[in-house]
Amino acid sequence: ARGGRARDPGGGRHGRGGRSGRSRGARLGPAARRNISAYGFLSGALVCFAFFSWYPMIREFVLSFQRNNFVDAPVWVGLDNFRTVLQDPAFHAAWVNTVAFTLLALVFGYLVPFAIALVLNELRHARAYLRFVVYLPVMLPPAVSVLLFKWFYDPGPGLFNQVLRLAHLPALSWLDSTGTALLSLVIVTTWMNLGTGTLIYLAALQTVPGELYEAAELDGAGALRRVWHVTIPQTRLILLVMLLLQIIATMQVFIEPYLLTGGGPEDATISVVYLMYRYAFSYGNFGGGSALGLMLMLVLIVFSAAYLRLSRDNT
Repeated sequence: ARGGRARDPGGGRHGRGGRSGRSRGARLGPAARRNISAYGFLSGALVCFAFFSWYPMIREFVLSFQRNNFVDAPVWVGLDNFRTVLQDPAFHAAWVNTVAFTLLALVFGYLVPFAIALVLNELRHARAYLRFVVYLPVMLPPAVSVLLFKWFYDPGPGLFNQVLRLAHLPALSWLDSTGTALLSLVIVTTWMNLGTGTLIYLAALQTVPGELYEAAELDGAGALRRVWHVTIPQTRLILLVMLLLQIIATMQVFIEPYLLTGGGPEDATISVVYLMYRYAFSYGNFGGGSALGLMLMLVLIVFSAAYLRLSRDNT
């Protein structure tokens, strides 16, 4: 009898363990199935990222240390591509122009959409129509928008110079002068991307509680003070994210100098990405172009990491 009692607890333990294992398996079953479904839906995006983003980045890293024209066998050259790029006179001009373009784009492309969103948010009539008008440039292919502005900038019958003549002002060589060429590219970029930024800012503004504006008005705050003390603090997260995206996008400017100026005049509009294009497709030096791309990627990674760290600390 004593032996039977000794066996019974052991059997009970095993029985409880079996029931616990079955219940745990039953609990994990639906969770596992849900995870499998989620990973199934994500697999398409992961494949696209792997094929179109991650693999090109790895390939660029390898190419930057090779001499490769995709015809002959690649030759490992170490840091020679980086030395070639750094000794190029256009290297310094490309980085200066890219940074200047980014700063000018922040003044126009970052602030102008926010100002337009503030105006649209205050309107009560024709708001949907004005949203469509503002977003219309985004619907056009970038090449079409750039070529349209190329006609606007034409020194003869161009629209901008015609307006200046009507105002009895001297015509400008928009794309042929080193003083106005870079600013002309910024205007094109701002117009092309105006709609996206405006709608994002407008969506953020509509989440601001109206009671805050009413309280500010009761305290005697004017329009500018309401924007500074209510709107900006309430939309701070969106403003920070858009600032980061704006800098990353403008640092990679390519289509505007490629179609409008070809990097001229006198390399006044050449950008880092356009110089990459020259190395790869004009000079046939894919290693040099990859070295430039790797430099730009590292700069953007360091800037993004520092920016996100500062933003996190501030919030």
